[in-house]
Amino acid sequence: MRITRKALLLLRAQNLLSVVLLLTALAMAGWLSLRYSWQWDWTVNQRNTLSAASEELLAALPGPIEITAFARERSGIRERLRAFIARYQRVKPDIELTFINPDTAPEQARASTIEKDGEMLFGYQGRTEKVSSLDEQSIANTLQRLSVGGKPWIAFLEGHEERSPEGTTGHDLASFAAELRNKGYRPQPLSLASMPTIPDNTRLLVLASPRLDPLADEIGRIADYLDKGGNLLWLMEPEMPAGWQPLADHLGTTRLPGVVVDASTQSLGLDDPTYALVPRYEKHQLTQGLRAVTLFPRAAALATSPPQGWEALELLATLERSWTETGPLSGEIRQDPDRGERAGPLMIGLTLERALGEGRQRVAVIGDGDWLSNRFLGNGGNLDLGMRMIRWLTQDEALITVPARVAPDRTLTLGRNIQALIGLVTLFGLPGLMGAIGVFAWMRRRNG
Repeated sequence: MRITRKALLLLRAQNLLSVVLLLTALAMAGWLSLRYSWQWDWTVNQRNTLSAASEELLAALPGPIEITAFARERSGIRERLRAFIARYQRVKPDIELTFINPDTAPEQARASTIEKDGEMLFGYQGRTEKVSSLDEQSIANTLQRLSVGGKPWIAFLEGHEERSPEGTTGHDLASFAAELRNKGYRPQPLSLASMPTIPDNTRLLVLASPRLDPLADEIGRIADYLDKGGNLLWLMEPEMPAGWQPLADHLGTTRLPGVVVDASTQSLGLDDPTYALVPRYEKHQLTQGLRAVTLFPRAAALATSPPQGWEALELLATLERSWTETGPLSGEIRQDPDRGERAGPLMIGLTLERALGEGRQRVAVIGDGDWLSNRFLGNGGNLDLGMRMIRWLTQDEALITVPARVAPDRTLTLGRNIQALIGLVTLFGLPGLMGAIGVFAWMRRRNG
């Protein structure tokens, strides 16, 4: 077929038009890429994308955040820092990142206690925190500490054999206190025997399972603290000393006789029936979004008749197959209604709240203290519930815990047999296969 001159010119014009359109599309794509940005995260668990919790945390921080990164210019760390902080800047544009070379500004690095290349200082509303680890969990904790501000006191009453925030035994609360410090709070032991009043900078008073009666005037001083608007977390026990009853009466809270026994624990392989499970939560601001089961060993059931002006809400309730056991906790245990034992569901945690001036006053009473102890803190959702409770009581409920996300596609662990097999295939199998293919090709050419 013969192509005419006209057809040839038309074909060339079409080719030229295609090239012009392609170049125009490329130019427009380049221009759009400078004005707009799209990203897709295909990693497992989307570990390169900020979690919804981090985004909510940034939204709760009014005002700019200043980040000063100490990194050498040619170390390659600056690019990693810039790319990581860009995730936060896309959510909160008023985050400012600046770099300082610690080699050219050694005095400034020393004053900021910089110890290694890549450390950062986060500044917010006149407060600063150092960040050494480049991960979302560390930055979230830093932002929460900056948000709290002033390191508010959480006073743990002592002098009555309470669970200690500094004790390392299974009974004590050192692990929980460490989490509080990590989130910007200041857990502090408080003895009313050496201090006339509860300090004004106390954001929250904790009664952690006292086992001895209070001194003569201690109940009056705690009641005075409450009457002035102080917040309280009271971890009760089934065996509460009688000297604390006036404070319970002041809060309209009653501890039912006996220990909560939960037959549902057998389905989880727990032999101790005194472990009470809470798999569901009432509609409370404190537990919104909490899905994990919480575990309460040797809990007391509670009842409430709130004082005038207070609003009481049930916070924690056991399952139906539970009751208050008043008899011996050995042998075959059955509910005995004739002894006044109550069947579940039973309330083992409640909150009290009232309006006071322009603010709110909050109290939480839990019928167990073991759930926050060093021994049981890691069970189920105990730690999550504990931190939520502290934030609600201190009215920092806008701050949330960012879960650490695991990246299962970053490491591959091989057994010794698999390693040996890979070595044999690499050293002998692949070279042998390539040699066989070469011999086959040579023989085919020769015979062809």
